[in-house]
Amino acid sequence: MREQLVREAMAAAGVDALVLRPSPDHRFLGGTGESFLVVLQGRPPVETSDPASLVPRGARRVGVDDEMRVAELFAMRIDAELIPASAVLRPLRLRKSREEVEAVARAARAADAVLTAARELAWFGATERDMAARLRTLMVQGGCEEILSVRVAAGEHTASRAQPPTARVINPGDALQVSVCGRWDGFFAEVARVFAVAEPPEDFEAMYSVVLAARAAALDAVRPGAAALQVAGRARQVIEDSGYGDFGQVGGRGVGWGHDEGPRLDEPEPLADGMTLCLEPAIHLSGLFGARVADTIACGRDGALLLTPSSPALHVLDR
Repeated sequence: MREQLVREAMAAAGVDALVLRPSPDHRFLGGTGESFLVVLQGRPPVETSDPASLVPRGARRVGVDDEMRVAELFAMRIDAELIPASAVLRPLRLRKSREEVEAVARAARAADAVLTAARELAWFGATERDMAARLRTLMVQGGCEEILSVRVAAGEHTASRAQPPTARVINPGDALQVSVCGRWDGFFAEVARVFAVAEPPEDFEAMYSVVLAARAAALDAVRPGAAALQVAGRARQVIEDSGYGDFGQVGGRGVGWGHDEGPRLDEPEPLADGMTLCLEPAIHLSGLFGARVADTIACGRDGALLLTPSSPALHVLDR
């Protein structure tokens, strides 16, 4: 069924062949190894080390993988108009089948389990880098096939949107921002949670309550037909009404076969039943602290289906 839909999309776009390297699109069409995958009309996809030999002579338009390396592209010497394969495949990947949603849910539970287990680790006196390494170990032990990112930020580092783990020591009284994003059994998921060491900093809980209220507003806005921008707008309004408008962000994008496959919450694209997304409202107060909570969800017929089951409530670590 999927192959037929792909061929129909190829025909509509005037594409004679797709050439995919190992990537989300490659896996979406059944690729399993490190070879290229070539998709043509009238035959099953073929994995090969020499994709140019399978592209028909006279092909006028060929879709190439968005992650194609420059050296790979030049080596193929395909004499045709080249376009991104995503022009054909992105619309087909946006809405997941029931089986695909269940697969994303399994990945989300695996990611969530890492941060649940992280609560039992010894954080006092460790560095951000130490704890990030321990989270990577937990991800691998939980079956993670590809680790995309691990974030551990303590204290003032939580005020940065993308602070990498450093040698900073984690001390009592620190806020902690912890997140993992990876691929389990072919599908990506992300989860971010907020901890405090021994006790939260002064005024932190009030700020974090706004992040949680923005999360609730975003989840409530998710439903088929709602514009992605509308979901972000509902959460952003909560942050602005609280007085944190200059410091808040409401990010989000589709996850599944890839870690960023659309729709994005800064786009007007309407949501649809079967879309899977990561929602990530945040507030960052420069020089002080910040908080970001991220959940993998599905858009269901009746609204948002939360796929990351752990509570986002502030967890106070006792060691």
